[in-house]
Amino acid sequence: MLHDRDGHATGGIVRRAICPGSFDPVTFGHLDVITRAAAIFDEVIVAVAVNLEKNPMFTVAERLEMLREVTAHMPNVVIDQFDGLLVHYAREKQAIAIVKGLRAVTDFVSEFQMALMNRQLDGGMETLFMMASAEHSYLSSSVAKEIASLGGEVTGLVPEVVQKRIQAVMEQGK
Repeated sequence: MLHDRDGHATGGIVRRAICPGSFDPVTFGHLDVITRAAAIFDEVIVAVAVNLEKNPMFTVAERLEMLREVTAHMPNVVIDQFDGLLVHYAREKQAIAIVKGLRAVTDFVSEFQMALMNRQLDGGMETLFMMASAEHSYLSSSVAKEIASLGGEVTGLVPEVVQKRIQAVMEQGK
């Protein structure tokens, strides 16, 4: 249901999408996809995947906090976390679509496979692929972390608030 500013139901159906990812850390590429998705859907839930097998730079709580800071100007973006199957989470949140950003053909291969599996698990769930903007087509969280770990500058890759947190992590030797 859509709600007015006072929280009263207006009777409309919310077109809600999920933008899932690890966001470790959130980059300008992520923000580009989130911003563009927010222009299409009534509500976009940016969902941090809890993946215990990965060795993240930031805790889930830190990633949630950074995402809230860098999306604070987007009133229809909600930050959340999930574990388990994405389609179960999306159904629980009454989402109509999963939005995934693609940088290159290699992204498409793995994302296409996941989209087909999600469709197998829940035939009503659509996956929308959004091409990365040209200026972000090379950018990933892994690239940003590697540059930072080798003493490189991440300005222009991640928002300033994220850059400061990366610097703090590097200074701590984490």
